[in-house]
Amino acid sequence: MLWNFLKDQSGATAIEYGLIGSIVFLGCITAFYAFGDSAQEMYNYISSTIAEAVSRR
Repeated sequence: MLWNFLKDQSGATAIEYGLIGSIVFLGCITAFYAFGDSAQEMYNYISSTIAEAVSRR
């Protein structure tokens, strides 16, 4: 019974998809963390430029 359990690979695909999903998730979180400050600076620049252009009208 134990030998049959060890040879059974029916759940291997689900585990592989779970690992791939977790790696993609960690990559996204790392990218958001790494580029978060520069993205915030970009949006602040765009916001201030638009506000300045609207106030000149």
